[in-house]
Amino acid sequence: MMNKAGCGVAEPLRHIPVMLGEAVEGLAVQADGRYLDGTFGRGGHAREVLSRLGPEGRLLLMDRDPQAIAAAREAFADDPRVSIRHANFCTLGEWELAREGLDGILLDLGVSSPQLDESARGFSFMADAPLDMRMDPTQGESVADFLAHADEARIAEVLWQYGDERFSRKIARRIVEQRGEQPLQRTSELAQLIEKAIGRREPGKHPATRSFQALRIHVNAELQSLQDGLQAAMSCLKPGGRLSVISFHSLEDRMVKRFIRDHEGRVQGSRRGPPPAASAAELRAVGKAQFPSEAEVALNVRSRSAVLRVAERVCGEGP
Repeated sequence: MMNKAGCGVAEPLRHIPVMLGEAVEGLAVQADGRYLDGTFGRGGHAREVLSRLGPEGRLLLMDRDPQAIAAAREAFADDPRVSIRHANFCTLGEWELAREGLDGILLDLGVSSPQLDESARGFSFMADAPLDMRMDPTQGESVADFLAHADEARIAEVLWQYGDERFSRKIARRIVEQRGEQPLQRTSELAQLIEKAIGRREPGKHPATRSFQALRIHVNAELQSLQDGLQAAMSCLKPGGRLSVISFHSLEDRMVKRFIRDHEGRVQGSRRGPPPAASAAELRAVGKAQFPSEAEVALNVRSRSAVLRVAERVCGEGP
């Protein structure tokens, strides 16, 4: 993650990776191991992993954002230990270098601070910009495109499912009414429409917060990418390999938690029938969920909702 180093517009952005020590410690990096950072961002976690690798170690870097990949190539193109691929981490199983076997995979989910801080990307309602929100602007439809054609019920469903927006139907109705006059094209237009539709009901939170999150998750298919990425990780991790995942909202964390639990070989018994057969464990949770310290949150407020879960690949063991 990134955070602003100061208030002056000319001051550069300072990179602050979230839960850096905890996430990398969770990987239990070996000097000659092979690791993959599926969400490079601006490389804070990648640099820490690389600092722990010896000459025989390998680090594979992925990101769906072309700007992140450009930053990765500028920083690491000359390092023979590093390989770089522009792709969504959900396709890591298609990368031959990953299929050779990995000792660790790190995923730092959600939108990155560079994406938030660059207003032209359209992720934030804090500045007027094109209503886009795609992590890879070369693929898929923008939020503006989605809102221009989706019916009212579908818009409401997205706002409720991915943003837990209580007023999803009211907002969806206003969006459809508005596009009958003029389609929404700017972040400021959508933010103002939502504020007029539902007012300021939560102190300290802009009324568009939940809707912007929901629309971003939808157009980037973030939860499907996570589900596919976790499955791909299982096929690439070596026995003993670690999976370290940082989530930023409950939908992501719930999915990661359930995935680990389901692959630990646990079974849910029933009082009305015989217990089902236990499946062989494929993962084991390493410790409990971890959260950023008060000091980290004070330094980088965007870390406040982070949750880290770590699991280790096992092979052929029972529950």
